[in-house]
Amino acid sequence: MPKTAAAPTTFTPALQSADPVAAHWLRQVTVRLRREVCWIWHERGLGPAQDPAVVPPTIDRALDSLDRGRYDALKREFFVRDETARYLSEQLDAAEPPGGGPAGSFGWAAEELALDEAARFVLALALSTAWDSACGSVIGACLNDTTARRPTLELAQRLWDRPAEALQLADPAHVVFRSGLVDLSQGGLGAGGSLEWTQPLAVSAIVARRLLDPLAPAPETLAALDLDEEDLGREVSTAEAAIAGAVRAAAAHGLCVVPVIGPRGADYRRAVARVAALAGRSVREVRVGERALRAPGYAASLAASAWLGGHDLFIDERLAGSLRKQGTEGLAQLAAAEGIPVRIYVALEAAADAAALADHLVGPRVPVASLSYPERVALWTRELGGSKEARSAVESAAHRFRFERGSVARVSAGLKASGEPVTAERVFAACKAEVELDFGELADRIIPRFSSADLILAPAQARVVDEIRAGIRNVSRVHHEWGTARAWDEAGLAVLLAGPPGTGKTMTAEVLARDLDLPLYRIDLSQVVNKYVGETEKNLKRLFDAAESADVVLFFDEADAVFGRRTQVKDAHDRYANLEVSYLLGRMERAKGLTILATNRKRDLDEAFLRRLRYVVDYAMPGIDERERIWRGAVPPAVDASELEFRFLAERFRLSGGHIRSAMFNACLQSAQRAATRDERKLRMDDVLIAVWRELRKAERTVSLDAFEPHGAVLRQLVAELEAR
Repeated sequence: MPKTAAAPTTFTPALQSADPVAAHWLRQVTVRLRREVCWIWHERGLGPAQDPAVVPPTIDRALDSLDRGRYDALKREFFVRDETARYLSEQLDAAEPPGGGPAGSFGWAAEELALDEAARFVLALALSTAWDSACGSVIGACLNDTTARRPTLELAQRLWDRPAEALQLADPAHVVFRSGLVDLSQGGLGAGGSLEWTQPLAVSAIVARRLLDPLAPAPETLAALDLDEEDLGREVSTAEAAIAGAVRAAAAHGLCVVPVIGPRGADYRRAVARVAALAGRSVREVRVGERALRAPGYAASLAASAWLGGHDLFIDERLAGSLRKQGTEGLAQLAAAEGIPVRIYVALEAAADAAALADHLVGPRVPVASLSYPERVALWTRELGGSKEARSAVESAAHRFRFERGSVARVSAGLKASGEPVTAERVFAACKAEVELDFGELADRIIPRFSSADLILAPAQARVVDEIRAGIRNVSRVHHEWGTARAWDEAGLAVLLAGPPGTGKTMTAEVLARDLDLPLYRIDLSQVVNKYVGETEKNLKRLFDAAESADVVLFFDEADAVFGRRTQVKDAHDRYANLEVSYLLGRMERAKGLTILATNRKRDLDEAFLRRLRYVVDYAMPGIDERERIWRGAVPPAVDASELEFRFLAERFRLSGGHIRSAMFNACLQSAQRAATRDERKLRMDDVLIAVWRELRKAERTVSLDAFEPHGAVLRQLVAELEAR
């Protein structure tokens, strides 16, 4: 057969001109594979040795393994003696073209990583299936395994003329693997931490594209982050310059993860684009599905592609949150790219979220400040316009909803898309729909049941509640127009409701939430308080952080369980308990919205809390007039209460509102049982008195039966029956 029949593959002019080094080493792979096929035909005596284009059939693998060692010398002799094999061997003598290729190409990467000839060959071998998928069947024939479609270290050693040089590639720390160019995620380590000889060698598609076509545009999964027009002419602060300098110096010898720390919904992209621009770097955002980013080896491939492309990467809060949910196996996946000199910006809500990464991989932190009230007003105004109606809505929305740029943009787009006029009602409704409060199991949403008409308090207490209501409505104006924000930032109000059970503390919280149109969350202290050190503070931080984005009512019932008085330190338990209280003191002072603490044991609260509480409502047992109003208000609207003597009930029995409502409910249950027809809804005085007597017994209060006269006959009969038992 003429020599031309065995000529090596010719490469496209584009590859040959763009990166002659890549063309050279891919030709080396093709020639060596064909030469190996020639030998296999000869060795097995299965056919003409001259035909390297036909794949030979497989044989027993054990026999094949023995033949490799037995006929090594004969194989070398064959490469000299056989005409076709000799011609192919001559093609291998061609020298590598000088000069490498453009940035990001195979030749450029080989020069940057100082790869020797054996390493360049292994890289080209791994790249061959991406360049020509037909190589898979030839690789399977050379490995005597029809199922194999990926080259291995075993094949590399068999094809390379100096097999001992391939031993250095068995080290997973070799730069060709550490740089992420060759993906090892589909195999494992053998004895002593070396790679298995059957380890598949592959180059991911995103890396292969960059190596083979460095001038091609970046894939759609990597979107450019451009500097915002507002930031182009903005003066660079000293802090920004320092951070940019630290970022510029990072990743000199390997991966650098740059935590971008900001509140939920912050404009992380804008902050990253500005820092990267000041550092003289371009950055691209990773836009892939969560499952793709979690796939083994994918993060390293992205990092390698970024390094070849001369840019850094940004992982937004959605993808970063998905990685965090995986625990230690989440963000730690980025460590697979440890040897790649690239910066990966990761949007996080707290620096502690990067704890899964080794300290040497974590670079300078980029803080993202929350928008201030004036910035929110300016942003809302720019989005919604400056009409009188819009200005009024904007100022209130900017205070009640502490949104970042993304949320403001979404809400504004929805409002403008409807084509209807911008009103305060529409703005508030859209903002409420945007709010996402993630309290988890730490709090329960409570739908207020009561209105102001249901809350019956003494005049002094009612006045304080009115002041709380007015305070929340005017706190924004006082902060930002009167100037109190300079000292108090945007802090809301914290109030204490203290008094005996049933005096109206919970009802007050519900009434305030309803009147102020704020969502009400009852804190589940059984979930918040944790016996393990530091866990209570973490839970409280999660609560207060979740409430930062919008005004809400946080209701701590039985607050003395968490806000207890600090004690003299006698042991470690006391010290950590005091730390919990101290942490709470600080968060209470910065809390937004309305925080309500309710307690039956005011004296058990730490005195330092009282200074941080704007209002304290001391509830007492209601007087006669208040009790009469509570009795009347406790009767359901559809029930006939003409038989009841409300003044008698109020004067004779000193009950709290909670006990009165409980007695009324029990009386309704018994009166319904005695009703002659289903439509009869009439309360009987005897049933109410029996319910009152049971409430007094439940509260362990002794009351003479004479107090029930002239209605005591039925009670005396009931007591006699109980004593007879």
